[in-house]
Amino acid sequence: MESPCVELSNKMKMPILGLGTWQASPGKVEEVVKHAIDAGYRHIDCAYFYQNEHEIGNAVQQKIKEGAVRREDLFIVTKLWNTFHEKSLVKEGCKRSLAALQLDYLDLYLIHFPTGFKVGEDLMPTDDKGMAIPSDTDFLDTWEAMEELVDCGMVKAIGVSNFNHEQIERILNKPGLKYKPVNNQIECHPYLTQEKLIKYCQSKGIAVTAYSPLGSPNRPWAKPGEPLLLEDPKIKEIAARYNKTPAQVLIRFNIQRNVAVIPKSDKVQRIKENIKVFDFELSKKEMDVILSFNRNWRAVPVAQAVNHKDYPFKAEY
Repeated sequence: MESPCVELSNKMKMPILGLGTWQASPGKVEEVVKHAIDAGYRHIDCAYFYQNEHEIGNAVQQKIKEGAVRREDLFIVTKLWNTFHEKSLVKEGCKRSLAALQLDYLDLYLIHFPTGFKVGEDLMPTDDKGMAIPSDTDFLDTWEAMEELVDCGMVKAIGVSNFNHEQIERILNKPGLKYKPVNNQIECHPYLTQEKLIKYCQSKGIAVTAYSPLGSPNRPWAKPGEPLLLEDPKIKEIAARYNKTPAQVLIRFNIQRNVAVIPKSDKVQRIKENIKVFDFELSKKEMDVILSFNRNWRAVPVAQAVNHKDYPFKAEY
């Protein structure tokens, strides 16, 4: 089963369902990606920060060699990490990802967060209070360096992740802007429905991708008593009605909003289930019920950067 696509503002087509790879352990991720490609996934979401790009690259190369898929059939996304926001380091950040992924171009390259961190090999430089050490960079300069990557053929499209609407507005209003962001990848699920931000992005021709669409049940910092989206009785009830899993309902919920979704799993059975979401449709009433679950709860609040000048999650949207 292959996924339908979302058309980006530069006319590229991005499969609406992709494979997430955050927390996919380097030991397992190679097998996971191979199974996903076999199951029909063509969109793979990566990041330098996840430190598993090399294994993902191995899997992709192997599948291409086998003739299971061609490079041009795949839509591969990765992200510039916070320690590479200096204009002079953006190309280096991209080159590292390309080398690890064993690719000569990316379909989409995103600025992972608007927050620049102190340069160095430590990906989470923190002070003695455990707070992230910022760089004095401005993401508008970072964006100019991202535009250069398009011009030199390293990436086909550029976008952002975890940007609020004011931050996107700053890019769109930048004097001399060459390329608009085609995508904003944000946390999005029924407990964080993001209606205003999605509406804003889509009104500007910016496609939205939802990360942690299942509420990130395996996040390392989860505390007892925090909500478990996959166990929500109302979600389970809707799932039973369609003979689907709660995960399939959560994925379908975002697809029906024309939001791309990148669920992660390292279980072959789940990977296959998560793409079987194109043979049923939630009713308007069911969509409204699911939207009503919003409680502005973030699985990924990035608390270490809360004092950063560009911390994105204090704005309403």
